[in-house]
Amino acid sequence: MSVVVLVLVEVLIIIGLSRLVGLGFRFFKQPLVIGEIVAGIMLGPSLLGLVAPSITTILFPPETSPFLNILSQVGLIFFMFLVGLELNPKNLRGQLRIAVLISNISIVVPFFLGTLLAVLLYPLVDSTSSSFLAFALFLGSAMSITAFPVLARIITEKGLQGTRLGILALTCAAVDDLTAWCLLAVAIAVARTGTYAGAIPTIIASLVYVALMLTVGRWFLKRVIKKHFRDGYLNQSLLAGIYMAVVASALITEVIGIHLIFGAFLLGAAMPKDEDLVREITVKTEDFVLIFLLPIFFAYSGLRTQIGLLNRLELWLLCALVLGVAIAGKYIGTYVAARASGINKREASALGWLMNTRGLTELIVLNIGLELGVISPLIFTILVIMALVTTFMTSPLLELIYPQKLISSES
Repeated sequence: MSVVVLVLVEVLIIIGLSRLVGLGFRFFKQPLVIGEIVAGIMLGPSLLGLVAPSITTILFPPETSPFLNILSQVGLIFFMFLVGLELNPKNLRGQLRIAVLISNISIVVPFFLGTLLAVLLYPLVDSTSSSFLAFALFLGSAMSITAFPVLARIITEKGLQGTRLGILALTCAAVDDLTAWCLLAVAIAVARTGTYAGAIPTIIASLVYVALMLTVGRWFLKRVIKKHFRDGYLNQSLLAGIYMAVVASALITEVIGIHLIFGAFLLGAAMPKDEDLVREITVKTEDFVLIFLLPIFFAYSGLRTQIGLLNRLELWLLCALVLGVAIAGKYIGTYVAARASGINKREASALGWLMNTRGLTELIVLNIGLELGVISPLIFTILVIMALVTTFMTSPLLELIYPQKLISSES
């Protein structure tokens, strides 16, 4: 069987299982995205590879992995472009300063607790090939991250995208992840060079690119769109140009050293917020991305995730400690900052649980740490479980604090 045929069979299985499991999770009031994550894990070594390794070898051989990776990355960048496109700065109503404050404090608190936890974990786990400093930086970054793509999916499926809470959560998560990737760059620099100085070029380049996109880039896009977008009709040439710009912006941020998703998001955020334009681009792009491409991203990540190394009681207790610190640090940091900014208790609590969503963005960080030898396979497994639990708990806690009838009244 050729590689192309195998990839097509894999895509067929991924989309079908993602939709089936997603609908099953909706019965338990979980968004489709949680089902897509679980479906990916089911297809990987944690379940199918464990109960039927021969089937896994046949269906998901190593030679097909690069093709799934390409499809998953394309889906991710275009989804993040759509998120940025729908994020209208006018809807913040002066909340940007609050969002920056909340997101920064929601990073500082879990990062500090993570570095303290590193003092306990480093001597108790298998020794790594890196220093304690690099280990502490990676652990702090892992505790600080918020899964922007997963959070955006949850907000969209809960109907929160038009509310102040949803807009504020997306803005906080965007600032949060940008800062967290900068922290990750520092951790990588320390692991590779032993100094903090190695991360400075990445941070400076990121800030310069963000500034350029939101000033010169926005001005240029407005001129091009005004010239070619007429009578509410988006022609194929203009759409092709927009898609090329999405890919180019994603490539730039990847070269800079943050991540593909931020370039795509920045372009979407910089796009003119003409209602007809936004609607046309969304209609032509959204369904294919959400139904076909994005489940492949979750499945590909799940195929690379192995859960099952925790085989002793003390290891499960250690996992519970990490989970407790991760949840408490992110929630308390967000809640206290939100309350100090004048946000009411209900919204502050809901924002705290939303920012606790770590999802598969966390797995990107963990895989980098594992590849560099900064964290051991045991810590990797514990943090994967932490990412899954904090993602799974978001929807039910949000429903408890912010019920659907309240969302409907604010939309």
